[in-house]
Amino acid sequence: MKVEPTRRQVMGAALAGSGAALLPGCTGTSFPGELGGADWQRGHLIREGRFPAATGPVEDVGVLIAGGGIAGLSTGWRLAEAGFADFALCELEDSPGGNARSGRNAVSAYPLGAHYLPVPNREARALRHMLRQFGMIMGEEQGAPVYDPLQLCADLEERLLWRGKWQEGLYPASALTPEDHTQRSRFDAAMAKFRSATGSDGKPAFAVPMALSSEDPQYRALDKQSFANWLDAQGYSSQPLRAYLRYSVRDDYGTEPERVSAWAGIHYFAGRRGWAARGDGDRELTWPEGNGRLAALLANRLSGHVRLAQSVVRVVREGGKVLADVFDHRQQQTRRIRARAAVLAMPHFVAARVAPDFAAKDGFAYAPWVVANVTVSRPPAGKGTPLAWDNVSAASESLGYVVATHQTSSAGSGPTVLTWYLPLSRETPAEARKILMTRTLATWQEIISDDLLAMNPDLAGAIERIDVWRWGHAMASPVPGFLDDPARDAAARGKPPVWFAHSDISGLSLFEEAHYRGVLAAEGVLAHLAHPFESLV
Repeated sequence: MKVEPTRRQVMGAALAGSGAALLPGCTGTSFPGELGGADWQRGHLIREGRFPAATGPVEDVGVLIAGGGIAGLSTGWRLAEAGFADFALCELEDSPGGNARSGRNAVSAYPLGAHYLPVPNREARALRHMLRQFGMIMGEEQGAPVYDPLQLCADLEERLLWRGKWQEGLYPASALTPEDHTQRSRFDAAMAKFRSATGSDGKPAFAVPMALSSEDPQYRALDKQSFANWLDAQGYSSQPLRAYLRYSVRDDYGTEPERVSAWAGIHYFAGRRGWAARGDGDRELTWPEGNGRLAALLANRLSGHVRLAQSVVRVVREGGKVLADVFDHRQQQTRRIRARAAVLAMPHFVAARVAPDFAAKDGFAYAPWVVANVTVSRPPAGKGTPLAWDNVSAASESLGYVVATHQTSSAGSGPTVLTWYLPLSRETPAEARKILMTRTLATWQEIISDDLLAMNPDLAGAIERIDVWRWGHAMASPVPGFLDDPARDAAARGKPPVWFAHSDISGLSLFEEAHYRGVLAAEGVLAHLAHPFESLV
């Protein structure tokens, strides 16, 4: 079976590794806007450990959840689904959702990070249960789920700017050599074989959630080398193909093929087997605010349990329970919570500081990103195929932009918001975070406007505002060896009465992985507390 590229599988540069780093141009124009991001000052307080001593009485709760990203919200959702209500969720930021958070202005809601959810695989039982509860799965036909068509990405899904003209789809349709075509067909066939493969343990070779993938040594061995080295060994030298594969791993993992495990690189193409009626298995669910829609629905389910602007800064064992110090950033005071169990739904490099008795020293790598929301008075146009939801230029180092109003009745000739993405993958993560800390709003705005105007010269005079959002540790990157990393293995198992829940345990920063890790941790807690439940995983 031939594997057709999806919107995630796009070509990002005309030649492999040849995209020049984005640098300020010569527009000299500044725009209204704000420079925001994850609250690094609050995060660095945890690193520095400078908190006042806990005061007041100790509060007793059944379960403490530390972290309000998708994993933490999913932990609370699963507890609530099981009828367990004695829990509290503490989140450092002023709003929950992690990198699925969103914003809004007078034109539209828009994502600040993750912006879509592929139709889940058959094995993602807990996620389908949630989507059914949220009304996104409307029923069944011939045993397969039926998705609400209004939640699925509307046409046109994607277009590529290739050699000065927009084309439908995200792989070049012209100016390819016979060898380019041959190598792409061979790659597609190889990925189709991986996609349908079953390991000696009876599990799919590549699954989503990834924990359900086969442990057959022939597949696990792929984790020992980089994706780039594997591609070299297989004779994939076509420049358009390598550029397309580079874009793909930057899209999901925020880093370069040379620093991504071959297992993870293949998983990107072979792990998706969306299960749905009406031929919708290869489609995406998306909303103006991106995955902020799902984060809000989860948070609403936990009304009364979520405590914002509160950092869990210390977790220790007390007999069979845990004691946690929680710093309230608004009140500037520390309180103590005693819990029968705790779920640390935070990046593992933070958990290693907060709970060193439970968390192994982290060996995790994290990719920095920049996301910009650009308000324009009219939608982009351009030669060739008309505007799509996802719009990518083969000549740009950025990942292009998605159109916030694509799913709404306001799409058309009026104003809209373009959400622009850039993983800082050429630099080391430390160098990239320094850039995030030192580059000014005006500099970012010039970079972003230059890039957008290179894609769409017709936007000249239409850009009204550019808001920039920085993610210093946006996502875990699955570097070679991550599958057998001791810190990852220890985090996946946990040490009762403490469990861990975060997508970085999977090494893949996907909504499905964060949701699965949260549900898995919640069910571990429920079993530990002898609370009855029927497993969803």
